[in-house]
Amino acid sequence: MATVTGGRLGAEAPAAVVVPGIRPATRQSTFWKRLRRDKAMLLLAAPGVLYLLVFVYIPQLGNVIAFQNYVPYLGFASPFVGFDNFRSLFGDSTFWSSVINTVVISGLQLILYFPAPILLALLLNSLISLPVRRVIQSIVYLPHFISWVIIVALFQQVLGGTGLLDHFMRAIGQQPVNLLASPPLFKWMMTAQVIWKETGWGTIIYLAALLSIDVTLYEAAAVDGAGPWRRLWHVTVPGIVDITILLFILRLGAILTVGFEQILLQQNAVGEAAGEVLDTFVYFHGIAAGQWAPAAAAGLIKGIVGLAIVLGANRVAHLFGHQGVLS
Repeated sequence: MATVTGGRLGAEAPAAVVVPGIRPATRQSTFWKRLRRDKAMLLLAAPGVLYLLVFVYIPQLGNVIAFQNYVPYLGFASPFVGFDNFRSLFGDSTFWSSVINTVVISGLQLILYFPAPILLALLLNSLISLPVRRVIQSIVYLPHFISWVIIVALFQQVLGGTGLLDHFMRAIGQQPVNLLASPPLFKWMMTAQVIWKETGWGTIIYLAALLSIDVTLYEAAAVDGAGPWRRLWHVTVPGIVDITILLFILRLGAILTVGFEQILLQQNAVGEAAGEVLDTFVYFHGIAAGQWAPAAAAGLIKGIVGLAIVLGANRVAHLFGHQGVLS
């Protein structure tokens, strides 16, 4: 019986022939074929994987010192003390004060900073002129590449005790102002600095999500009579909701981590009560004071709490029908 094969008239393809002594391709051979096929991509990914292995995963083994009376010259052979380090932490009022300050600053950043990249991305996406959009993007990205030392110096020159605002208040006969040395305003100023520095950089992912939305959806909505706000609510927001939930969950996991360098540079101006966060507590009361084991215990608590929050938030996202971090 003749059949059309490859565009030509030919004989029907014969059935597969099994040759004795020759085994069919196994899963192992398929694995090595895929490995050879993707070797270029694997080589590109190798430095990142090596970095995570050396600087992230292997150091996790050091958490064992949280359960020891760690002495540097004894190393991991230091005496095992169980949960004594955790008990001493939980009984330290300075530790709880640093935890509260950390949670408050992280909460302010969740409320004020987290939506800022979304709003800026929506604003940039609404610009019709592509050259104007690119210029604005380049400008708002720049603060991300400036170190915290320079950022703090800039804020000191504007809002500090000898800054521009202070000179202006003196010129009009008012009391001098030093916003960066005010303990009640310290957490707000830390949040304002993060917003100024990182909002532009945070728009990158949201802009990519916005560009992936099918343009025909906007056209169909416009044909159906939807105005700009309804198109925003019914087309744009659903298009970025998954990536927003993903980033929100990851941010929740880092709720006990705030900018160490940023706060370390400005803590002396407001004192320990208002400016001590968990990271600076670990540095001053753990590493600088030689209390390695309590510092490791505090770090382990951060990791456990962050993991629990991520898993819980991911579960809630699944209940509402979203993918979250883990499927």
